[in-house]
Amino acid sequence: MEDVDDIVREFLVESDENLDQLDRDLVALEGAPGDRGLLSSVFRTIHTIKGTSGFLAFDRLERLAHAGENLLAELRDGRRAMDGPTTDVLLAVVDRIRDLLRAIEATGGEGDVDIAEAVARVEGLLADEPVLPLADEPAPSVPAPAGAGPVIPSPAPAPEAVEAAPSAPAPVTAAPAEPFADRDDGIRAVAETSIRVDVDLLDALMRQVGELVLARNQILRLSGNGADELARAGQRLDVIASELQEGVMKTRMQPIEHLWSKMPRMVRDLAATCHREVSLELAGGETELDRGLLEAVKDPLTHLVRNAVDHGIEPPDERVAAGKPAKGVLSLRAYHAGGLVTIEVADDGRGIDPATVAASAVRKGVRTEQQVEAMAAADLLQLLFLPGFSTAEQVTNVSGRGVGMDVVRTKIEAIGGSVDIESTVGAGTVWRLRIPLTLAIMPALTVACGAERYAVPQANLLELVALDERNAVEYVHSAPVYRLRGELLPLVSLSEVLGVGATAAEPGVIAVVQSDETRFGLLVDHVLDTEEIVVKALSPRLKAIGVYAGATVLGDGRVALILDVQGLARRALAAAASDGLRQRAAVVAAAAEVEQVLVASIGGGRRVAMPLRSVTRLETIPRESVELVGGREVVQYRGSILPLARLDRILGAGYLEGEGPLQVVVHTGAGRSVGLVVESIVDILDDVAEEHSDVGDPGLLGSAVLGEHVTELLDVRAAILAADPAFYSTERAPRVARSPELIGAGR
Repeated sequence: MEDVDDIVREFLVESDENLDQLDRDLVALEGAPGDRGLLSSVFRTIHTIKGTSGFLAFDRLERLAHAGENLLAELRDGRRAMDGPTTDVLLAVVDRIRDLLRAIEATGGEGDVDIAEAVARVEGLLADEPVLPLADEPAPSVPAPAGAGPVIPSPAPAPEAVEAAPSAPAPVTAAPAEPFADRDDGIRAVAETSIRVDVDLLDALMRQVGELVLARNQILRLSGNGADELARAGQRLDVIASELQEGVMKTRMQPIEHLWSKMPRMVRDLAATCHREVSLELAGGETELDRGLLEAVKDPLTHLVRNAVDHGIEPPDERVAAGKPAKGVLSLRAYHAGGLVTIEVADDGRGIDPATVAASAVRKGVRTEQQVEAMAAADLLQLLFLPGFSTAEQVTNVSGRGVGMDVVRTKIEAIGGSVDIESTVGAGTVWRLRIPLTLAIMPALTVACGAERYAVPQANLLELVALDERNAVEYVHSAPVYRLRGELLPLVSLSEVLGVGATAAEPGVIAVVQSDETRFGLLVDHVLDTEEIVVKALSPRLKAIGVYAGATVLGDGRVALILDVQGLARRALAAAASDGLRQRAAVVAAAAEVEQVLVASIGGGRRVAMPLRSVTRLETIPRESVELVGGREVVQYRGSILPLARLDRILGAGYLEGEGPLQVVVHTGAGRSVGLVVESIVDILDDVAEEHSDVGDPGLLGSAVLGEHVTELLDVRAAILAADPAFYSTERAPRVARSPELIGAGR
């Protein structure tokens, strides 16, 4: 009996794998009905399932497979051509076969699965007149381009003038929510050339390897102070554990092709439901990912594909009216980048209009009008990930309830990944998932903050910077920043975010980390070591805090929490931004005597200050890009011409010589921009109006002592007019920069 059970299990695993291939082949065959290779592959698969089910006495499964084989025989013998209705019936047979396999897996028998309707549809189609290609009009074939996936056609419309016979199969109404739903039926699909191993055994082996890595770390720590023999034993254990870890992790890795295999059928059904014409392109199927992560990414990927077909790609008539091909393109691509696996879901549809997102956010009450006006387009698109947020005008069976994107971000970040979006109105949208290769063991940097130890994933770490008295922390609207290679880096104090007490007396260390497109500095007390850590799951209470991704045991036996860099970025930087806005409001409401100024060097030891509120952004411009219009210097800037004014020449500081790039302070107002060229940016300081001196010169408003240096107060209006006399012709004041965090960003 045990041998029979093993045979049945092998049959179930192999059949489940074959059904995934059947879905792909049938959809591809519909687009290329003349492909004899695809047809032969489909016929062989159904024939194998029929033969084995007969041997194992699964009568209903054998009868259903036999009916599908009869229909395929007509296609193979040329008595019928592949078309939309035929594809629908064959896919329905595949779905019913899959239901029978699930029943066999769960109960050992075929259960109460009814095959009568599926068989009747096949027989009804066979009873109709065969559909043959005309001699002078061969059946249409849409070959897939090189490197692309199958073409997903719209379902063929039924002739309206001919009334269907009573025995004709009922039309298929695609209900995509069911076929794509996650299932846990116990049937594991693996490649035919792979050795099939129970996943539970692999999980147990992975846990053992994790414990071995912990033991290795402890012995290595002891061997640093022990005898030579202990050191050699520790080194040997290190080599063995590393090899075993690598081997076990390879057994868990699976190509993302396992996800790609389900996409052609899914997109075909979605296109039919949403009345779209979609061409699916697949790339990077050989990219490998941990089995657990592969399962975790299935739901988010399904949501993104559904969203792309339903919301992204327009109906054919709308695309044609916009000058696009009637058939939209949906492409899925996977590749390795920066130690992560990146999955892109791109469509050439209508794109997402940030103005529509802003209006929806205000209408739903998640943001105010003032808030959305101050947000950049990229920030507005991030609102799509809020729970319950949707821009859909109506709810459909496919999407529109505002849960999909929230699920995507939640599930991807739960496995240590990230999601971002790029969209161009009228051109399309790209969703990008970045996922770690594995979650079981990862390299990390251990840091100390107060008396606690924390682990920072190496995938998020860019570099380390030691603080000292010479490069102290600066402040922009009370928000701490650090000047790193000419750019201001926002700082997040780990002790303040986690509430673990004051930092050490010494300056500390900045761990420069990146979350999605956000880069910031994590201020810690000490950096301890780098090592491979074993990730342990957190309790729901700790996980709900939003700043921890897991826990680990260090080499000295102490427990350390693994920091969630994405969570830290959202929590700390959002709080800093809101604090900065409150500070600005308080200053403006109280008085105008104190304001922040940007201090710059103009050569000859001279420094000038200009109000920070008048500065739009700072730019670094190649010196060779400067051109002349008449006698004025200009550069091409953001699609327009930017006049330049050199403050050293205007204020008589002498001409600055050099070969490096120019440091330019950009002022914008009334649709015009001007760049003031300085030697370097010195600092952002508070300026008290009562402490001004009237000692000055033409082009200056006076002077003041700022940062222990005599600083000249620039007449910004006069400097701007020297570069562009028409700047104030509209009698409008210069625009106040709404985003002070852009200062020093070089964007």
